[in-house]
Amino acid sequence: MGDSAHFILYVADQRASADFYVRALDSRPRLDVPGMTEFALGGGAVLGLMPVAGIRRLLGERLPDPARAAGVPRAEIYLHVDDVAAAHARALAAGAVELSAPAMRDWGDFAAYSLDPDGHVLAFARPSRAVTGR
Repeated sequence: MGDSAHFILYVADQRASADFYVRALDSRPRLDVPGMTEFALGGGAVLGLMPVAGIRRLLGERLPDPARAAGVPRAEIYLHVDDVAAAHARALAAGAVELSAPAMRDWGDFAAYSLDPDGHVLAFARPSRAVTGR
């Protein structure tokens, strides 16, 4: 399968979304050019931000228009972090809307949820030691 996975979110405003993720992830993009911004997430994973207009040009009219679902959650980014509360607070300070404050979840993770400016769900979690063996 290869050594990396890229997850690309379609965004209304690439610059605004990139600025949000710089603040929320406390990280600089590894690539930031017109049409694509990428953040290394660790473990070979990459978060990409592509403008809606760009994906429509690339894939054409057969692709349902992502802009028609603006603000409707269409994806979730679930990131394991050491300090859930700090990561969640950074996202809120960057402009995310809180969905659920940090709390223990039924599956054993301590997690918090918010919405990014494009309506994607952003979760920060600390896995349970019992589940991960850490």
